[in-house]
Formats: sequence, structure tokens, C-alpha cells
Amino acid sequence: MGIDFDSSRWQRVKKEYDAWWAGRLRRPLISITVAGRDPGRPQPNLPSHHFTAFYDLSIPAEAIVDRWDYDLSCHHFYGSAIPHVWPNFGPGVAAAFMGAKLEVSAEAGTVWFHPAQEKPISEIHFEYDPQNPWVRRIADIYAAAADRWQGLVQVGMTDLGGNLDLLSTFRPAEQLLYDLYDHPDHVKRLIWEAHELWWRYFNELDSVIRRVNPGYSAWPGFYSHQSHYMLQCDFCYMISPSMFDEFVRPEIAASCRRMVNGFYHLDGPGQLPHLDSLLSIEQLKGIQWVPGAGNADSKLWPEVYSKIQAAGKLSQIYGSADTLDVLAEDMDSLQGILLMTACATERQALSLLAKFEVE
Repeated sequence: MGIDFDSSRWQRVKKEYDAWWAGRLRRPLISITVAGRDPGRPQPNLPSHHFTAFYDLSIPAEAIVDRWDYDLSCHHFYGSAIPHVWPNFGPGVAAAFMGAKLEVSAEAGTVWFHPAQEKPISEIHFEYDPQNPWVRRIADIYAAAADRWQGLVQVGMTDLGGNLDLLSTFRPAEQLLYDLYDHPDHVKRLIWEAHELWWRYFNELDSVIRRVNPGYSAWPGFYSHQSHYMLQCDFCYMISPSMFDEFVRPEIAASCRRMVNGFYHLDGPGQLPHLDSLLSIEQLKGIQWVPGAGNADSKLWPEVYSKIQAAGKLSQIYGSADTLDVLAEDMDSLQGILLMTACATERQALSLLAKFEVE
């Protein structure tokens, strides 16, 4: 049976996303997946892993893509949902591109990055490595995906990481905090060294999949016809707005100028003090607000979405089927919001779409 998507669906979804990005869509954009579809073929022997890094390097890239194909075939896509995958080698894998050790921890169920050798910040330099094994592995997976799907599936950029987050791999968080005070010039030097390498690896990996990929996406899985990435800086949870403006904002703004549809991953209440600064970046198109574990559900932050909306930016949120109903009680308009959700049944999905007049 294959993946439940085709070229006509792609054309419709592209038009909806183009209108949303341009601010022309008067309703919220809604992306819904429903699991439980018959894939029409046997399950592969290769297990499904959240982290692609869990697959040994001896596993062929084609086998990983085949596993992804099966998993996608087990889903229906409604509204603006698309078949989407991305190679997950851990948050901030660009650190491994720059010389950090990538550690797979099956016990913890995650991936860690460690400096190969701890050095004073003055002795740290980032250089391009054309033979980096992790870059080569991801490029091989992209090539296999391009050959297998020929543009049917949107293949997203791996999680390269946020700039200061990458630095904190080489100067573990407490050290980097002190460096902001004691060695600000070296911090800024490394920020821009990392920036140039980040973009070099982004363009190198994108070139592998660009020939057939429908567009651009990052780990969240929403679509952009033009260049796009989900920027972030989890480290900024620990710094003041003035330090954010000095060390973080300039690099984010520079990255936004190098793409068309830049987004920012605002993770947890500790990042809200930086929201005004982010919204003042002209080229930044939108904010993904994730309240974080232990905090109120995403539908209970209408003031955050209203502020983003008032600044002329877009919002992407994860939520349940009633998220938009709850937000509508406290917001004048839901324009500019992208809700990404999963429903248990087709009936539930179609009901949600009908409520907002989505065909």
C-alpha cells in the first residue's frame, strides 16, 4: 500500500503552508496524524529507534530508510500534516562534527556529547572536517532517502543545535557561564567560528537531499518551501536578557538573515524574559513555544501567543484536539498559529478540521 500521500496532496499542502508563511491564511494551520493504518507489508526486522544514532554504523542507510518507510505507512495524514522524517543523532550533533565525542546511552535512552579533551577557552578552535564520520553517516542516510522516496517524503535537517549550546559541550555549562564574564571575547570568537561551521555543514547536508526534497524542515516536522530551520539556545535559560542580547541575539539574527523562514524554539518559562528581544528580530518569522515538563499545558498560555501575534510573527505549538478551542476563548484571532497534533481516529481528525473550515 505504501505511504498514504501523493503529489496532489503535496500541491495542496504546499499552497496552505505558503499562505501561512506569508500571513495570508486567515485560519489556524492544523496538522494531524492518526496511527493504526495498515501498511500493507510485513514489518522490517530492524527495530524502530527514536535516535538514529542507536543504529550501529554497520547497518546500511537503506535499511534505516526502509524502517522509516514502514513507520510512515502506518499513519494517515490530515490537514497540513506531511510524511516527514529526520535523522536524529542527538540535540546539537554539530558538536560531534566539530570534534566532540558522541556517546550513545541505551540505558538512558539518549545521546550525549563530550569534549574529546577539556581545554582552556583560549585554546579551543573549531575547524571544518570533511571526513567527519557523523557527517558522512547522515549524508549517506539522506542519499538513501532521496533514492527511495524521490520527493514523496519531506526529509528534515538533523538537529544541529544552538550556538551557545554547542559551546557548552566544549566548556560544560558552569565553565561557559564564567567565561561570559571572564573571557567574553573568546566566547564571541567561538560563537562566530561555530556559526560559520554550522552553516557550512547545513549547506553540505542540504545539498545531498535538495535535488528531490519537497522543501525544508527541521526536527518539528512542519514544511517550508523556502530555506528554514528551528533555531534555539537552551543555554539562555541561565542568562539574563542583557547577556542574551550581547551573546545570543546577534548570532540568531545573522542566521535568520541567511535563511528565509527562520523559527526559534522557546523552551520553558525561563526563556520568556528573552521573548521581546527575539520578537524584535525582523527576519525571524516565528516562535515555537514549548512550556516544558511540569508546567501548564501549551493551550494555557494565550498571553504568549497573543504577544507573538501582535509582533507580526507566527506560532507553532503542540497540543490536543481541544487546544484551539481553549485558546479561542482568550484570543481575538487564531491566525498565524500552527497546531501539530495526533488524533485517535479519522472521525476525530475530520471533526477538528471541519470546525475550522479546513477542506
